[in-house]
Formats: sequence, C-alpha cells, structure tokens
Amino acid sequence: MKNKPTLYIDNITRQTMIIDCGRVANSFWSRFKGLLGVRYLAPGDGLLITASNAIHTHFMFMPIDVFYVSEEHVITDIDIALSPWRIGRPRRDACHVIEVPVGTVTRTHSMVGDELKIITQ
Repeated sequence: MKNKPTLYIDNITRQTMIIDCGRVANSFWSRFKGLLGVRYLAPGDGLLITASNAIHTHFMFMPIDVFYVSEEHVITDIDIALSPWRIGRPRRDACHVIEVPVGTVTRTHSMVGDELKIITQ
C-alpha cells in the first residue's frame, strides 16, 4: 500500500507492533474500497475499518489476517488467513475491523482479549 502513514497499532498486552504504516477507512467510500486492488501488504501495513463488525474479501488478490476489535480496543475475535472471495461472519461485540498481512497474528502473538493502542494521524 503506497500511502502516507496515518495509522499505528500496537498490541499493548504482547508489547508488539501490529501496524506502523497503515490507513483508516472511516467513510462510506473508503470502507467500501477497503483493500480492493491492493496486491501486496508488507509487514506493518494494514487497514483499520471503523464502524464495522464484518468484512468480505470479494475482489481481493490475497488472503489477510483480520482482527475484530471492541469499542474499548480489545481484540474480540480473529480470522487467520481469510481467503479471497470469502465473507467474514459479523461479530456482535466488535465495532472496528483491522485487516493486515497474513502472518501478522502469528508474528505479534496476538490473541482474543489482548488490548490494542490505536493511534491515527
């Protein structure tokens, strides 16, 4: 993703960095577009989708790891390596979704219940 870094996410519980060069989707169109057209996410890249508790990977070129996050910035669920052309089921207790490269969950040792620090610029 070639863009100006506007999003940083740390897993406070595990003391690991999840995203250090990401972007935020906080409007209808930016949420609609999501990662469509993106062919590669480097470690540290990612997308925070606000006001969302479900996603789809239609028209995507790669699998992704997905964090479902509560209003309090706690991980409520995780999808590992969600393949293209899939629909993630809605998570009732999530209000944000974070899309990251496959392997991020493993690299960061993230688990349900971990607290995140989300910084947007």
